[in-house]
Parts: sequence; structure tokens; C-alpha cells
Amino acid sequence: MSHSDTFLSGLTVTRRDLLGAFAVAAIASAIPFGAYAQAAAPASGTAQAIADHFSGVTTMQGEFVQFGPRGEQTGGKFFIQRPGKLRFNYDDPSPMRVIADGKNVAIGNTKLKTWDLYPLSKTPLSLLLAQRIDLSAGMVKGVKEESDLTTIALGNNTVFGNSTITMMFDPKTYDLRQWTITDNQGKDTSVMIFNVKTGMQFDDRVFRVPYETIPGTPQSRD
Repeated sequence: MSHSDTFLSGLTVTRRDLLGAFAVAAIASAIPFGAYAQAAAPASGTAQAIADHFSGVTTMQGEFVQFGPRGEQTGGKFFIQRPGKLRFNYDDPSPMRVIADGKNVAIGNTKLKTWDLYPLSKTPLSLLLAQRIDLSAGMVKGVKEESDLTTIALGNNTVFGNSTITMMFDPKTYDLRQWTITDNQGKDTSVMIFNVKTGMQFDDRVFRVPYETIPGTPQSRD
């Protein structure tokens, strides 16, 4: 099983585990999926304000630590430009690269020089990278407000099954702390972010997918 199969399913080493690829969070502090089993109550104004604040951050970059379903730990640097663009560069020795260009998500292995391509709209990343997070929409699985953490869970059907992305915010600063992606088997991949900066401008090449090297794409035949 390729590294790319692991990332979008949980970000570990298989497609099932890969959904956690974009979930940076401490396993111990991850909110269990079962906590959202019941229908979500209407979100408070504070929760929507937090979601709106996050949606208003059009660019951000920083470092991440990712925890897979079996406790695997990897790190690296990330770049986000809303709507729809993201890049994950994993630290050595991992050969992984993940790039979303607004249309597709490409998961690459720089060592094997292979890429897998998925429509962005069919991955959990589409929820994280949306123009706006509307907590009145049907995709909301649940909202949990605590004194030190506000947790928002969103879900939709993706190429990896019925997936949920749980985002955790600081209720005082409204900053995103971490997110967890849960696949349809209940396996989590969590991602914790730190040293985050916002408001920068990125070169277009940061989010460029190398279509010319991906077999089956029109550019690869040019």
C-alpha cells in the first residue's frame, strides 16, 4: 500500500488510514466520533463567530505534527490559501507531498516519483478549505463548546466513504489548534499545528500540481 493511500484516508499508510493525513491533533485530546452520534443542536453565535473568523483567514502557514490511527507520528510544514488550496511538505525521511490546487488533491511520493489524484470536492479537505464554514448547513455533525476548546465536526460523503473532519479552536483567540479526520471505519488521523503565521502571499508555484507527470491527465500527453 502506498503512502498516498494512507494520507487521504487517515494519513498513515493505507487508504483507510489515509483519511487522517490532514488531521493534526494529539490522540489523547481528540474528540471521539461517538460524541456526535446524536443530531447536532443549533450552533451558538460564538461557534459561528469562530467559524467565520477561520473562514476569514485566507492564507496561513506553519508547522505540523501528524498522528496516524496506529500512533504513527510525522511532521513537516503546511501552507493554506482559501478557498481550496493547500500544501503539506513532510520532513525527511518521508517522501510524501500533498498539494490541493483548488480543483484536485495530488498525493505524491518524491522517492518513487508517483502521484495519485483525487477531486478536491470528494475529499474531507474540501470542508477545511471551503470559502466559508456555515454551521447551519447539513454537513454539520456537531458543535461542542468548552471553556478551553470549541470543537466543530463536519462530515460528507467522499471517495473514502462517509468521512468526518473535526476542527478544534481556541475559544479566546479563535485560532485553529488541530483537526482530526475520521474515516468510515472510525479510524482517526490527527494533525496539530503550531508556529502559525497568517496574511502572507504565496507564489502560485506553491500550489501547483505537476499534472504533466501524472499519467492519464491531458497535460501528461502534451
